Amino acid sequence: MTGAVSHDAPVLVIGLGRFGAATAGQLERQHREVLVVDTDAGLVQKWSDRVTHAVQADATDIDALRQIGAQDFAIAVVAVGSHLESSVLITANLVDLGIPQIWAKAVSRSHGTILSRIGANHVVYPEREAGERTAHLVSGRMLDFIEFDDDFAVVKMFPPAAVRGKDLATTVIRTRFGLTVLGIKTPGKAFVPATPESVIGQDDVIIVSGTEGDLERFAALE
Repeated sequence: MTGAVSHDAPVLVIGLGRFGAATAGQLERQHREVLVVDTDAGLVQKWSDRVTHAVQADATDIDALRQIGAQDFAIAVVAVGSHLESSVLITANLVDLGIPQIWAKAVSRSHGTILSRIGANHVVYPEREAGERTAHLVSGRMLDFIEFDDDFAVVKMFPPAAVRGKDLATTVIRTRFGLTVLGIKTPGKAFVPATPESVIGQDDVIIVSGTEGDLERFAALE
């Protein structure tokens, strides 16, 4: 299968542990066509009425993947992470089948390196990323934290007292911390894009972008 992958293309999910189940469940809620595959007959039966298709098969066997039509998918998620050998074999099989987009769960940096080298387009570290996100949220001021490449992040947070009641043009958010306020939400109202004239209210929530270090320093501001 060649060319660009449609945003609503069917997805093959291999492995129905916590990560695979969460992925399949969210895709189903987005009304995507999903085929889930696992060696556990009980899990397959459990998911048979939740997703489009559920099949019991051993994805480490490329012939088994061919029999269920894996080669017809443009997107596959390898959610088998704790068994490194199985994870690598399944990913290699999907590469050999020519699937354009392969997302694979990794449990360590070395595991992820192997998956990338054999052809996984996207390597996901769910446990590590969840732990890092939690570490940012435990302080209490940040409500959500999304980190991107190159140490860039976007945060939903309660603003420090020092910037409340002021318009953005006169605060130190950009000049001192190098951050950009993207949006402001007043209780009972929708998020609105921020402008230099926007005033941060006492009970507002703000969306801020910048480097991880600058965001942490800003969140620590009294």
